Amino acid sequence: MRFQLLGPLSITDGRDVVVLPPSKPTALLAALLIRPGSVVSTDHLRGVVWGEEQPATAKAALQSCVLRLRRIFAKYGIEDQAVTAVAGGYRVQADAETLDLLHFRQLVDRAAASGEESELYTLRAALALWQGPLLANVPSDLLHRDEVPRLAEERLRVLERVCDIELEHGRCRETLVDLWEVTRVYPAHERFAEQLMLALYRTGRQTEALAEYRRVKGHLQEELGVDPRADLQRLERSILRGEDLGALDEGRAPVSLAPPALPALRDSSPGDPAGGAAREPAAAPPAAAPLPVVPCFTGRDSEVGALVSLLTGARTSGPSIVVLSGAPGIGKTALALHAAHLVGDHYPEGCLLLSLTRPDGTALPAREAAAELRRALPARPGEGRGRLLVLDDVVHPDQVRPLLTANAGGAAIVTSRMGLAALVATHGGAVFRLGALDPEESHALLTAVLGGERIGAEPSAARRLATLCGHFPLALRIAAARLLTRPRLRIADCVDWLRHDLPARLTLADDPRMSVPLILDEALNRLSSPLADAHLRLGATVHDPLTPRRAADVLGLPEETAEAVMERLLDAGMLEEGLPGAFRMHELVRAHARGAVPRSAHQPTVFRPPRREESRPAGDRPPAALR
Repeated sequence: MRFQLLGPLSITDGRDVVVLPPSKPTALLAALLIRPGSVVSTDHLRGVVWGEEQPATAKAALQSCVLRLRRIFAKYGIEDQAVTAVAGGYRVQADAETLDLLHFRQLVDRAAASGEESELYTLRAALALWQGPLLANVPSDLLHRDEVPRLAEERLRVLERVCDIELEHGRCRETLVDLWEVTRVYPAHERFAEQLMLALYRTGRQTEALAEYRRVKGHLQEELGVDPRADLQRLERSILRGEDLGALDEGRAPVSLAPPALPALRDSSPGDPAGGAAREPAAAPPAAAPLPVVPCFTGRDSEVGALVSLLTGARTSGPSIVVLSGAPGIGKTALALHAAHLVGDHYPEGCLLLSLTRPDGTALPAREAAAELRRALPARPGEGRGRLLVLDDVVHPDQVRPLLTANAGGAAIVTSRMGLAALVATHGGAVFRLGALDPEESHALLTAVLGGERIGAEPSAARRLATLCGHFPLALRIAAARLLTRPRLRIADCVDWLRHDLPARLTLADDPRMSVPLILDEALNRLSSPLADAHLRLGATVHDPLTPRRAADVLGLPEETAEAVMERLLDAGMLEEGLPGAFRMHELVRAHARGAVPRSAHQPTVFRPPRREESRPAGDRPPAALR
């Protein structure tokens, strides 16, 4: 068993994750894990659990709290990490294998002793251990005041070093996503502002770089009454003069929201970086890291069973391919990662995760994706059944085909909002189109995140919350995270608050990527202008389900053309298939569409099939078999 402290406090066995409910034993455990192996005094623990208003019987109450914590350990079969009473306090033993905080620090120390490229991979792996708002489910003012900022500073130092390495190598675009996010969360952090200005300037965005300087200067003067430090002022003057501040980034390197390609699926020891048979040092891949764990994964039992069967069965020729398609936010990536963890032992050469979409929503060209894959592969591939690729957020089949060729003898899980029928036609494979969770699965997900006690206190409100979220996994996780960080907020009050501005309120302020409106905006931006207008018009209609005849009336198109439009929206994940000849739009998607205005609101939508050169990423040619 492993404790996860870098996010909501949780316990995991590597597959399933249990997020502990907000409670006094949870606060007690957090205080002990923050100082692993050290004696934590009873005075400090009482302050953590009760704050300044301690009960008269605090000493006995603390002993009772320890007993409750030991019962939790017994429930989950935790024996090696027992709470030990010592003179003056209590202690929990932990190491890098049982506590993510120590694993994080171990990776940071290892990175400092490695070469620069390996350092970047290792630091990225360390950052991937952070799973959300720190100690979000721990109700302790003392810990949030004294310990959370200190732990957060450890992450910021690592992120600052990662951005420095990226900038030193001219990979400015790769670091923009990290820098946009961290500068908004920490608006007075001048070093991150400096890095963001430099990255923007080197990518040819001088105006935005100067605007960033004005932002941080205004914040510092308004909040603290000081000017930016001298280094930041010098950088602004250099940008104003148009000085050479390093080579311009022309987008040569691929960009990914995910951590760099991860060479191994299982945890690895220093002497066994691939997690399998021993290799010669020269052939070892970069520092290995486990795939991201999907916390509290629930539901999808039939799909999980089918995936495990397909990915562990005998493969006679060519790669095994599984395509997971469906609407944005429906949980395709979560299912892919969960399945990859379950079948990892069947792939001794490990697993690689590769995002095929840049942060701005554009497709990663096939040549760049193939180059990224080659860089991630070890110099001497192991023998056996090959490697499992997780190819995430594919936009077009041509992105995938070269990667499958390079992974001969292996397998691939492909996630995409598109159906990718052309890929299946040329390479075979199984296709799973994911829909919303059923009510029981949604309830199980909320229970796993928030705890049975909190859900049991408001069962009807929990059901209303699941219904309001449309049983969409992303929406459910965002709503649950909001509740988790506000333990005194009633579920019913959260439901009422969300209902008044849906889906706009299904977003998290501390991570712009955790946002239902954002992911639907990105999906809309991927559509051609006529197709996007058609989607918005169909979303504004009261017809449900949509038939070609009704769509033709709404769009002002012939019935056959309207049907072709809906088929393309179905393939893009914006519609769901109902009875034969009928389509449905999910209520969250419909609500988003109603909040937008068609780009050609006063003109009929003009639809035309795409020319062949428009239907694939720019610069890529189709395979010879299709030319």
